[in-house]
Amino acid sequence: MATDEGVGGRIDAAVARLFDRRLPAAEGLPRYVAPLPEWLENVGLRLAWPIALVNLVGTLFGFWYYAGRPLEVAPPLVEGQLGAAPVAAYPLIPDSPAATMFIGLSLVAWRLDWDAQWLHMLGFFGCIKLGLWTPFVQLVLNGPGGIAPWLYWFLILSHLAMALEAFLIHRYATFSVPAVAVALFWYGLNDVVDYFVPVLGGPHHTWLRAEPIVAAGQFDHTVLAHDLAAAWAVVLTLLATFFALATRVEKVKRSA
Repeated sequence: MATDEGVGGRIDAAVARLFDRRLPAAEGLPRYVAPLPEWLENVGLRLAWPIALVNLVGTLFGFWYYAGRPLEVAPPLVEGQLGAAPVAAYPLIPDSPAATMFIGLSLVAWRLDWDAQWLHMLGFFGCIKLGLWTPFVQLVLNGPGGIAPWLYWFLILSHLAMALEAFLIHRYATFSVPAVAVALFWYGLNDVVDYFVPVLGGPHHTWLRAEPIVAAGQFDHTVLAHDLAAAWAVVLTLLATFFALATRVEKVKRSA
């Protein structure tokens, strides 16, 4: 353990020489809400600008994935998922690109000293929820069939990295109750319209390769894969809410 901490400290010191910035103080939160070692939090925060840029580029890739990339099934859906939906439904469909946009803008807002607690919580919820939902869907429900191997593993690993990013936010956000409420409303609404109460031509969840096609742009949502994806999405919304409120409690305890 001492060796790992020493290596981590040296990595932090090396990054600090290139990206020096006074960082928010580590509050000593318990591991269940702050699982990253302090040196890794420091490195992530020092690299806020590059990480924000990577996330925003990932957002553009994600919109291409939803809008311009045909689903690799037969018959191909040339218009992509956004092309098969009404324009009014677009904000409800590309969940992962929205999450990377939220965390990217959250880091930018922090670096610019913009008090945007609601944005920080949207980033926190989005990174936990989509960072863990997508690997589950790819590994358990979809499998590697019908997609290029590089893209399959890129989707899994990049989304797991999103989940880690979420645990940088506690260093600069207050986790205020109103901000948590905004994020819970948005991601709760997404669960409802994705799986339970279709609106605007829904369901609007990411198309699952495990769902059979019944017509061009239409999938069979009665299969078990749909129910498992829905259940995991709801569990992750509740998990993100728990982490957010638990972080708020721990912060209040220490400030007192």
